[in-house]
Amino acid sequence: MTNFVLAAQAAQNGGGMSMIIMMVAVFAIMWFFMIRPQQKKQKEIQKFQNELSEGTEVVTGGGIHGTVKSIDLAKNTVDIKIARDVVVTVEKTSVYKDMASTQQGK
Repeated sequence: MTNFVLAAQAAQNGGGMSMIIMMVAVFAIMWFFMIRPQQKKQKEIQKFQNELSEGTEVVTGGGIHGTVKSIDLAKNTVDIKIARDVVVTVEKTSVYKDMASTQQGK
C-alpha cells in the first residue's frame, strides 16, 4: 500500500514540473503577443501627445475631430478647433492621432 502512495507522489511531483513549465510558456506567449504590443502602442500614443503642435489634426477620446489651436502645458490641456468659431478644451491625455487624415495623405 505504501508503494502505491510513493508512486502517486512521484507521479505528482513530475506532473508539477510540467505544470510549471506550461504556466511559464503561457505567460511568455501572453507577454509577447498581448502585453508587449500594448506597451509599445501606449508609448507611441504618449510620444504623439508630447509632440503635439498647433495645426495637427487630432481626434479626442469622445470622437470629436478637429485641429489643435493651442496647447497649455501648465494645465495639461489642448484647445481644439472643431468648426469655424468653435473651440473646445480637452485634456492632453485624451487626444489621439486622427487616422482619417493620415490615410487621406497617402
